[in-house]
Amino acid sequence: MTGVLVIEDDDRIRLSLVLALEDEGYAARGAATAEDGLRQQRHDPAETVLVDLMLPGIDGFECIRQLRRDDDVPIVVVSARDDTHDIVAALEAGADDYLVKPVAVKELSARLRALRRRGRAMADPVPSLVFGDLVIRPEAGEVTVRGRPVALTRTEFRLLCELAEHPGRVLSRQQLLRRVWEYEVGDDRLVDVHVGRLRQKIEEDSSAPRHLVTVRGLGYKLQR
Repeated sequence: MTGVLVIEDDDRIRLSLVLALEDEGYAARGAATAEDGLRQQRHDPAETVLVDLMLPGIDGFECIRQLRRDDDVPIVVVSARDDTHDIVAALEAGADDYLVKPVAVKELSARLRALRRRGRAMADPVPSLVFGDLVIRPEAGEVTVRGRPVALTRTEFRLLCELAEHPGRVLSRQQLLRRVWEYEVGDDRLVDVHVGRLRQKIEEDSSAPRHLVTVRGLGYKLQR
């Protein structure tokens, strides 16, 4: 079974999510505050964390940032807030995905399974991929820029590998959503925000990228 930590201050919602995930075969547990959730994750790490944004004390955005500083655990936001600014801010804080309440448990379970497969995909035997000073080692799950290691989340790593496996080829946002997130239909903002985060980590100047470039009206490509 897969451990899921649900950080949600509403007792009814938290309990219903935990019970529903258990019915889907997950080992789930809850935390009513970010502080408790962060403490649980430090002492007994879950494989996936669900985070509400409207938490007492430390809010969901800061909770995501603190989780992300510790490791690359998959983080899914489950929130009633559906404003574009909130969604982008949560993704920029380090979330891998965003679901708006009320959540269909089957959809949530499908998203969690996709996150697990995304993590396993990093172990596929693929030769090192070199783009000038950017070196990607898919089998080892490593990325270096000018010889220095770069820390990526598993979603960022999978996105980078997908682009690197098709050097110079433009991939549309919908193609990337299907291949990286495994969504037939999804929100383009997931791709755009993760591309932005990748650029900050692998480009010398993220405002004038050399490798991960935008092809206006088409999508993104990785070039040498």
